[in-house]
Amino acid sequence: MKILIVRFSSIGDIVLTSPVVRAVKEQLPNVEVHYLTKKRFAGIVESNPHVRKIHTIEKSISEVLPALKAENFDYLIDLHHNVRTLALKKKLGCTAYSFQKLNWKKWLLVRFKINRLPEMHVVDRYFGAVKPLGVHADQLPGNYFIPSGQEVDVQKEFGLAPESYLAFAIGAQFATKRMPAELLIEIIQACKQPVVLVGGKEDSALATSILQHFPSSVHNACGQYSLAQSASIVRQSAKVVTNDTG
Repeated sequence: MKILIVRFSSIGDIVLTSPVVRAVKEQLPNVEVHYLTKKRFAGIVESNPHVRKIHTIEKSISEVLPALKAENFDYLIDLHHNVRTLALKKKLGCTAYSFQKLNWKKWLLVRFKINRLPEMHVVDRYFGAVKPLGVHADQLPGNYFIPSGQEVDVQKEFGLAPESYLAFAIGAQFATKRMPAELLIEIIQACKQPVVLVGGKEDSALATSILQHFPSSVHNACGQYSLAQSASIVRQSAKVVTNDTG
């Protein structure tokens, strides 16, 4: 059996599909799992031992459609459920199952504070898409596999022992999901352990402004490490303080 699992973005959402990927691989006999995502997020999946092959796009499914058709998938598991995946399902023509996205319910909550969302974790909703295949949630955590050679020696890089520091993930895709600098500084001032700031290049300016208040106890890892290396820094921390971000 050959199955294509689709989730185009973003970091956190792709990580949250990992329990489904694992369960499909472990619970279905002789199954080959492929994964379709955007090229810039391929690194999140590429070291997953449950995935046989990764397919990527920059913008359009037309970039990979011939290759996907050649695979002759038995099933497509749509964990993104947007206009792009609707077109993909139509063009591939294989049996497809999708998860419930609940966009209008989320819109009601954000816009009018009317909560119609079910009391169900998104991972459980993802599993609804593979229920017809007899796959069930194994109640285990999600996976993020750090590739060989991407582990960071925090002692060498920051002079810190593993689990001796706090990791602060200071970035997020939207401004409304980010803590303001003043609040970050206030929280760090109350911390008794060293702090490592984690984020992308776009977070470097904020990190620099924070460092001015803490010349010795705060270390900047924003924009200097790959996603997997940042995951390694987070994994070795004692605790993580984070915005709403992958």
